[in-house]
Amino acid sequence: MADGVPMQVLIWLFPGAEALDCVGPFEVFTTASRVAGRREPAAAAPFEVSTVAAAAGPLRLRGGLVVQAEFMVADEPSVDVLIVPGGDVSAELGNRHNAAWISRQAQRAAVVASVCTGALLLARAGLLNDREATTHWEDIADMRRLFPAVRVVEGRRWIDTGSVVTSAGISAGIDMSLHLVGRLAGRELAQATARQMEYDWHRDDGSRR
Repeated sequence: MADGVPMQVLIWLFPGAEALDCVGPFEVFTTASRVAGRREPAAAAPFEVSTVAAAAGPLRLRGGLVVQAEFMVADEPSVDVLIVPGGDVSAELGNRHNAAWISRQAQRAAVVASVCTGALLLARAGLLNDREATTHWEDIADMRRLFPAVRVVEGRRWIDTGSVVTSAGISAGIDMSLHLVGRLAGRELAQATARQMEYDWHRDDGSRR
């Protein structure tokens, strides 16, 4: 948060996305703002969270949950932190328009972060070349094969390279999001957020905080 203006967290939605990859980060950042508001009622919230999709209308996440994004890409919503979930990304990997959109957001956002196989979408957008990155353990081999320019690392909960952050599978996106809360709004708020969520926050090497 700069000068009392909340950071805009934008979560990308697409058909087949893993539900927890989307709603886990949503819960972390919204809870962080709620916790911060209790501590300093007069202060602006550190984060505002919204969702975006390629087109209007309901879409079905992996497992069957039906959701609808608040914005379409044509709306060009504000973004400071872009969260790209994983899930069944086979169709997304072949979508040049969506890859180009993610690439453009990287020029606007302070941080682009992925959960699980969302890392493959960041790689497809050209954001992971010559960077360390991770993904779900089950997809490590595919990521190495498809994107040889990426320095793929296994056995990590998340990897922070500055403007781009990647995390391992599903629940690791919650750990990564708590890390981002700590990085952007302070470690104390991140710890309080994890406690409010009754969540055992894991380090990037798998140990617990």
